[in-house]
Amino acid sequence: MSAQNLLLELGTEELPPKALRKLAQALYDNFAALLKKEDLSFEDIKWYATPRRLALYVTALIDKQPDKSLEIKGPAVKAAFNADGTPSKAAVGWAKSHGITVDEAQRLKTDKGEWLYIKTEKKGCLAVELIPELFRQALAALPIPKLMHWGAKRDEFVRPVHTLCMLYGSELIPGTILGVASSKTIRGHRFLGERTLDINCAEEYVEKLRTVGAVIADYDERKQLIAQQVTALAASINGKADLDDALLEEVTSLVENPHVYLASFEDRFLKVPAEALVYTMKGDQKYFPIYAADGKLLPKFAFVSNICPTDPSTLIAGNERVVRPRLADAEFFFNTDRKHNLEYFYDRLQTIVYQKDIGTMAERSCLCADLASYIANLIGADESLCRRASHLAKCDLATTLVTEFTDTQGIMGMHYAELDGEDPAVSRAIFEQYLPRFAGDIIPTEPVPMAVSLAEKAMILTAIFGINQLPKGDKDPYGLRRAAIGLIRIVIENKLNFSLIDVIAKCAELLGSRVKSKDTVSQVCDYIFNRLKAYYQDQGIGAEIFQAVLSVKPESLLDFDLRVKAVQQFKQLPEAVDLAAAYKRVSNILSKADNVSGSVNPELLQEPAEQQLVAHLATLKPQIDSCYQQGQYSQALSKLAELRADVDTFFEKVMVNAPDPALQHNRLLILQKLAAILSTTADISVLY
Repeated sequence: MSAQNLLLELGTEELPPKALRKLAQALYDNFAALLKKEDLSFEDIKWYATPRRLALYVTALIDKQPDKSLEIKGPAVKAAFNADGTPSKAAVGWAKSHGITVDEAQRLKTDKGEWLYIKTEKKGCLAVELIPELFRQALAALPIPKLMHWGAKRDEFVRPVHTLCMLYGSELIPGTILGVASSKTIRGHRFLGERTLDINCAEEYVEKLRTVGAVIADYDERKQLIAQQVTALAASINGKADLDDALLEEVTSLVENPHVYLASFEDRFLKVPAEALVYTMKGDQKYFPIYAADGKLLPKFAFVSNICPTDPSTLIAGNERVVRPRLADAEFFFNTDRKHNLEYFYDRLQTIVYQKDIGTMAERSCLCADLASYIANLIGADESLCRRASHLAKCDLATTLVTEFTDTQGIMGMHYAELDGEDPAVSRAIFEQYLPRFAGDIIPTEPVPMAVSLAEKAMILTAIFGINQLPKGDKDPYGLRRAAIGLIRIVIENKLNFSLIDVIAKCAELLGSRVKSKDTVSQVCDYIFNRLKAYYQDQGIGAEIFQAVLSVKPESLLDFDLRVKAVQQFKQLPEAVDLAAAYKRVSNILSKADNVSGSVNPELLQEPAEQQLVAHLATLKPQIDSCYQQGQYSQALSKLAELRADVDTFFEKVMVNAPDPALQHNRLLILQKLAAILSTTADISVLY
């Protein structure tokens, strides 16, 4: 059995840039899975993608499937023959489907009876015969939300298809996919190389496409080239480029042979807050902004072109001319907004409906101001500054600039508040109310921004749950998952200790009649704690540790976190397994007992083992209680480990269900005291 390299390329019109990597990766995953399913082994597989092609290169793909021995069981013998001994219809049909007669079938005897049976060899198919259908299936399974067809063809794909190349070594694999026949001819770069070129064997694909077609097929190579060129250009003017990965990915998906140039814009535009300029440069024009060493935006930007003229001055001037009107728009919107202070825009919020059952943005701001004031008292923030920040928090949504450049919300509010002379804590809170914006983003770390951000998140969670608009599946239009994770991170990472239940209850109280569900507070708290489970899983903390702490229902997220970290450490102790098993045993015994109440009677302690356990519990309890009061759960659980030997001896030497009722009750009371001390931090019985 021999092996050759396989090339598959589909040539198209320009593919959606934001989806190019996703499409290529999905094609790779789909085709690799299909090869394995068909038992076609290979050494490696790599995907290539440019705006006008999706390709796969499979190294050392075997030329045919291995032959297989098949053992096929048919109908039971008693059902395979009629009363007169002739084959039944079921037996005849089964035999015919496998190319034999009933007489040629073998017999298979088992403990459950006798069956018709055949053992046969299935010859493997040639790889070149299977590849077209496998490629067709892999393409059909791509995650394409909207298909299109073109011309008179009824075939559908994300973009019109022009070429198809399927090569096994140097052998052209015949076949038609999406209405295009396989050929050795593919397309090169639109302007820089040969418009069409022939690929004679799979091995020459990448280099011939590069040298003759002027196309860099390797996606990551193009991305690296762009990053290197942009970085070098920025360094040439003592600057640093904003190499935002999402922008870098999109630009990589727009060009087949990248060339980077440096361009400028007028200094006067720098009077506009940098974020607005950057938003239009990155979002509208796909340019890379450049910053000075002090972090200030320079009047320069880098752009990527798919062409490389001998004299690039016209190309540079054209891009400068294109960006100027967008920057002028930002300048105009900024100057229009600055005719008024930020407070001026508050009245406009009364006409912007946030959600019909909750009210306007102005009403939401009032609710958040009241809640931020409440939270301020819990975390030691300035109450008046929290109220002021919440009052102004959404005002920039009514400004001209944010209306046009929506991603600058919060940022422009911060700048406008600074220009108005608001307290710096107020300005920061207007921006930081939205933090964290994505996984791994920074969070507020100062009291006023923390209080405002927590109020925003707690209020939206309670309000939306209160009107029964819970997130379903992957649909979360109000960003409740992000709000819950943000709330968790702000509380835990800033070590804020307060009752989550009290805060959510305060939200419900402020919302008043807007809350339709009587279970809103418990639903919101449960939802946040469920998000907390995912938060810990991301840190590699097992679900059993989370569940152990959840069972004791802590009301404070910080307290919950301290317990989780303590249980995580406790689980590493050699005594942990035995104590967890003992607690489970204690819980089972107590669950079957009735009316266990009162205090342990020392006079009924007959066995040395029970005397020792009671004495040890009495000694440890004050120490453990002190640890609990100070939130030192790790120390408390470490002290519990000292009980292991006494607990083991107790169960070995003492009969809990003694014949004497008084003795039995006293021993149940010992177990009750033991259970209480073992379960205060967490339910350790669920750890194993």
